[in-house]
Amino acid sequence: MDVTLHLAQDPEADELLGRSPLAALVGMLLDQQVPMEWAFKGPSTIARRMGAEDLDAHDIAAHDPEAFAALLSDKPAVHRYPGSMAGRVQQLCRYLVDTYDGDAEAVWRGVGTGKELLKRLQDLPGFGKQKAQIFLALLGKQLGVHPDGWREAAGPYGEPGSFRSVADITGPESLTKVRAHKQEMKAAAKAAKAAGK
Repeated sequence: MDVTLHLAQDPEADELLGRSPLAALVGMLLDQQVPMEWAFKGPSTIARRMGAEDLDAHDIAAHDPEAFAALLSDKPAVHRYPGSMAGRVQQLCRYLVDTYDGDAEAVWRGVGTGKELLKRLQDLPGFGKQKAQIFLALLGKQLGVHPDGWREAAGPYGEPGSFRSVADITGPESLTKVRAHKQEMKAAAKAAKAAGK
């Protein structure tokens, strides 16, 4: 895996995301309740604070939980909820160590079908169906991972030419389109909720 991603809108952070399967997974895990760029800059910040060029699932899994939470909490914090997200990152890394010997890319390497890959992603701690589908779409659209039926397994996020999620962000212009789509979805959900009262 060695591509240029534009999810953090920060060259150093994006370079790490493009070459490190674990960084990409951790960025996706962090992508909730904070701006997307903040979430995807997190892996680079964690690696730097650990004195490393990349994230290592074994190192993170074995790290003292309180020390790891403090590492994510240092200013600027890696996430709005650094303590709970530190626990989730460690839980993800422990799962990767136990299931894939710490090799994040093994989650998708050699997978035969999109359906199987979606199941593997949903098995990851912190990855519900929507997050798994978005990451599957990111793998397919930007990282060259194309098992049979990947677009169908990714649901609407796999549609070509859509601007629904991080899978579609290739620069500032597409980021603006994805933001606009998310705002439309929030407004529609709010309107539907108000109509239901």
